[in-house]
Amino acid sequence: MNANLMRPEIGQWYAHNDKGELFQVVGRDDESRNIEIQYVDGDIDEIDAETWALLPLERVEPPEDVTAPLDDIETDDLGYSETDMTEADWQEELEPLKVQAESWEDTEPEDERDPLGEGRPAEPFSAEIAEAQGWKR
Repeated sequence: MNANLMRPEIGQWYAHNDKGELFQVVGRDDESRNIEIQYVDGDIDEIDAETWALLPLERVEPPEDVTAPLDDIETDDLGYSETDMTEADWQEELEPLKVQAESWEDTEPEDERDPLGEGRPAEPFSAEIAEAQGWKR
């Protein structure tokens, strides 16, 4: 068997030429000299440095869907955009957002709310304020 002189690089994808399996190096322990790998299907394994040196490996590009081993990941989580943007699009000034109240939101100022539904604002908290505003009890 030919010796493999490639140093395992974290994040790099490799193909095991004998088995046709793709895997990524996800960790390396220099003390124990073990290399942690993750296959495309999500399985995790460990290879010691001596075995690594004997494997018939080839560096490869990442598979098209590198999220396959991850559960419940949405395309939006990857930061991809559904639209193509040009450099000019990034240079344009942003339009201010128009905030619209939802139908369930109370848009009246708090001091003008009618908690009893009687068509008038809530009563003031003190008799002095009530007199100042012309309220009668």
